[in-house]
Amino acid sequence: MHLIASRSPRRIVPIALAAVLALVIGALLTLPDRAGAADQLVSRGKSATASSNEDSTLGPANAFDGDTSTRWASAEGKDPQWIRVDLGRSATVSRVELTWEAAYAKAYRIEISADGTTWTRLANETAGNGGRDDWTGLTGKGRYLRVYGTARATTYGYSLHEVEVFGSLEGGGQPPTTGRFAVVAAGDIAAQCTADSSSCAHPKTAAQAQKLDPKFYITMGDNQYDDATIADFRKYYDTSWGRFKAKTRPTPGNHETYDPAGELAGYKSYFGSIAYPQGKSYYSYDEGNWHFIALDSNAFDDSAQTQWLKDDLAGNTKGCIAAYWHHPLFSSGDHGNVPVSKPVWKILYGAGADLVLNGHDHHYERFARQNPDGKADGRGIVEIIGGMGGAEPYPIEQVQPNSQKRISGPYGVLALDLTDTTFGWRFVGTDGKSLDTSPTYTCH
Repeated sequence: MHLIASRSPRRIVPIALAAVLALVIGALLTLPDRAGAADQLVSRGKSATASSNEDSTLGPANAFDGDTSTRWASAEGKDPQWIRVDLGRSATVSRVELTWEAAYAKAYRIEISADGTTWTRLANETAGNGGRDDWTGLTGKGRYLRVYGTARATTYGYSLHEVEVFGSLEGGGQPPTTGRFAVVAAGDIAAQCTADSSSCAHPKTAAQAQKLDPKFYITMGDNQYDDATIADFRKYYDTSWGRFKAKTRPTPGNHETYDPAGELAGYKSYFGSIAYPQGKSYYSYDEGNWHFIALDSNAFDDSAQTQWLKDDLAGNTKGCIAAYWHHPLFSSGDHGNVPVSKPVWKILYGAGADLVLNGHDHHYERFARQNPDGKADGRGIVEIIGGMGGAEPYPIEQVQPNSQKRISGPYGVLALDLTDTTFGWRFVGTDGKSLDTSPTYTCH
């Protein structure tokens, strides 16, 4: 019934065997701790994908978060379905433990792959009965592992609380997940209204952003509408997001260029050295093992900014890279894709950047890893659009390839969770509820 590997049975032990088992257990306690040696957990917090999700709260990352109160669930009533984890680099896998929810698989395979395309079977189940399946004695090598369900045991879908992969990573054990800190981000923020109006959104997003209490705040342009004059910054932005201006790391949008006093005049006057710490409208800084790059996408045709970016990346010593600016290269919203950002994407992609944050389109959207040509790529960049900081929402117009989630209508902020080796986020509404939760990604 089980090919290649064995699965630990779930049986009730007869009382007559109790004495024998006591002796056996006593002897086993003198043996080396196999789980602490050969069977190191290598999947916790790694980037995960799935064939489908029942809804946005039941994404694949839930099966690799170490929390048995969360779960991944596939779409209901459809076979086959799969969940996959990227271990970050090649690993020798010796054990896989699955913790099923009530919607379990009657038949499934555990498979491993070096490239995410060609798969080798490690284990096969044809009469599953749910609960916990502990597959031991596996022998496989690869970067990607998936659980591939072929027959549901219920009328629902497939649902796993946890998938735990044990073994050893190539080049030694994985680095500890340390240096965790939070960042809150949003773009397209202060419409010309104040909290006196119940329909005014930016005071509400500011209240939620402040409640999240991050290490610092990021803005992705169009901080102030419509012409971003210093008078409007003081009258509107300053009454909401201005409460934590000292902890904000802003970038300008196209509305900041409309100031009659000159491009970026109000923006520069309001933020001062906060927005120009290196004397330019673009700058970089470090936090933990992260290198952050704030760019001015109004001037992407400026060769000085492009050369500065190349030089900045060449001098980077951090393991994770995030960049942010206003105009997104990829967007399913009203403005659509903005090709002016492509040369910058190419530079960042070549440097192994991990994350790009944008605004401009007034909706929330997240994309799978992709390259500057919009092709799915495991070594690509994750892009997020977070343009729901307070300006009037835009509709979704044309869904772009690799777009994984789109939300238009609710206002909110991005709550980023960053460690020395990983990143993930939630899109948090003004009521504090998570409207979307990302997978956990591993930095390149």
